[in-house]
Amino acid sequence: MRKTYIHFEQVPVAAAEKILEQENSSAKRNGNGNRLVKKSGGAPSAPRTLPRKLEVFSAMSARKKTIDSETANFDVEAFLDSAGVARNIVEFRAKDTIFSQGDIGKDVMYIQKGTVKLSVVSKTGKEAVVAMLKPGDFVGEGVLAGQPVRMATAEAATPATLLVIGLKEMIRVLHAEHAFSDRFISYMVARNIRIEEDLIDQLFNSSEKRLARTLLLLARYGNHEKPQFVLPKISQETLAEMVGTTRSRVNFFMNKFKKMGFINYDGGLHVNDSLLSVVLHD
Repeated sequence: MRKTYIHFEQVPVAAAEKILEQENSSAKRNGNGNRLVKKSGGAPSAPRTLPRKLEVFSAMSARKKTIDSETANFDVEAFLDSAGVARNIVEFRAKDTIFSQGDIGKDVMYIQKGTVKLSVVSKTGKEAVVAMLKPGDFVGEGVLAGQPVRMATAEAATPATLLVIGLKEMIRVLHAEHAFSDRFISYMVARNIRIEEDLIDQLFNSSEKRLARTLLLLARYGNHEKPQFVLPKISQETLAEMVGTTRSRVNFFMNKFKKMGFINYDGGLHVNDSLLSVVLHD
């Protein structure tokens, strides 16, 4: 039997409840497609699948909201000011290269403003976008794990401002300042979860579902932040590299999403929450 993988922590509660109710309704039918009748002498027993799933989802959602709230309330820039951490502030124009794959890693960067695209290129020249980073994210943190060179290329997708912290200074602050290290660990755990979800998505979901999920993530659905209904300018080539498909397939599905009212191009790319139905549909 085919399995569908749904990451509930990235889905609004109301949408998850609706899908689970539909699933439970289907589960209440017998093999002939008829509704199960009441047992003699009493009402039918309450199905346990839906309450249990909602209980698990609620617990996951609550934990994620707590972590997101703590992370959101921590002002990294203000902390670096108060702690006297040595760093440089560097501004990049759109499409400027921040560092290239294979460069020597000497520092860690914190995105203050703008969007940063991370991409890798294979020996045969094939390029894949592995992440679109936003304000509050770190870039180049692999040097802390002993990576001598950059494993990806970082490019400013929009005009961006980054705080650049030297490797030795970053290590010192992580050891000396517990509030900052807690914030950094929370970020790395969240980033690792996202990478695992991306891998599952790539292995088990169709390119249509992967594209829908990518658009929702770019719109920040499921995060502590207010959803961003109008996405920053992003090309179909970049979307294809993120999803792992061809530009023609992205173009086909984008036109399909537009016809179904999931997205529109009125003054930019608008992502409607109805696009969730593509991700959640089996």
